[in-house]
This record gives sequence, structure tokens and C-alpha cells, in this order.
Amino acid sequence: MLGRTYDAEVCSAARALEVVGERWSLLIVRKALFAGARRFGDFRSLGIATNVLAKRLDGFVDAGIMERTGPDGAEYALTEQGRELATVVVALTAWGDRHLAPDGPPVLYMHAGCGGSVAQRLVCDTCGEVNDPAELRAVPGPGMPAEIAARMSAS
Repeated sequence: MLGRTYDAEVCSAARALEVVGERWSLLIVRKALFAGARRFGDFRSLGIATNVLAKRLDGFVDAGIMERTGPDGAEYALTEQGRELATVVVALTAWGDRHLAPDGPPVLYMHAGCGGSVAQRLVCDTCGEVNDPAELRAVPGPGMPAEIAARMSAS
């Protein structure tokens, strides 16, 4: 989706940005997730030029984030992969609410089952929540090429 790729980056975040990092991408996903948008016209209220919208939707289909549905293939449905982006939208919204919404959150995400508010959190598998991002560190994972992992370990 972006004009350039991040081939030099061995990072899943960089790879994800190649698919959803364009300015309209997460807004399209948000509209599908929380407003029930399915048809091309449903997304037009975002103010996206039709050629850009068509390119983004086709890119989402190619990436497996959406699939064409309906008898004429004119609807777009989020796949499981696309629905998992809800965590990204909720987390980005929470950041925006804290830093860019002086009058308070313009939108709240609520659990339909019980009415509770929904939040994205950092959680440690061993001891629970991580309260300060300074407590995080990046270490080589199983997909890291050995030569890069060695450089990371040395620094």
C-alpha cells in the first residue's frame, strides 16, 4: 500500500505498515468493523477519492484482510485477519484520546455483551500487566535471521 517497502527491516511492524500503513487504511477498517460498511458506497462518507478507495479495497482483498462477498461480488467483508485489526484501531484510538482529544474521547468502544468499556493493554504472560513501556525490550524471535540476531544480542 505504501509507496515504498521496508525490505531492509526485519520487523513484523514494518511488514504490517506495508499493508495498513497508508493514511486511509485503518479508517476503512474502522468503518467496516464498527459501522458495518460493506459496499463501496458505504466507505465514501470517509471522503476518500474513488480511485484511492478502490485501490485500498482491492489491496485489502489481495492481502487477505477483506474478501468480496454477495451475489455480484460488490460487498467487502472483513476476514478473521481483518477483524483482528480491531485491537490496533482500539489502541490507536486510546492513544489519540489521551493526547489529541482535549474535550474527551469522541467515540467509546463498548462490549456489546455486557456494556463494559473496551481497552487494549500490554500484558506479560508471566506476571500480568506491564504498566510502563520502558519495561519492554525487543529480543530476537524465531523468525529473526541468525546474523541479525547475533548483532542484536551483541549490542
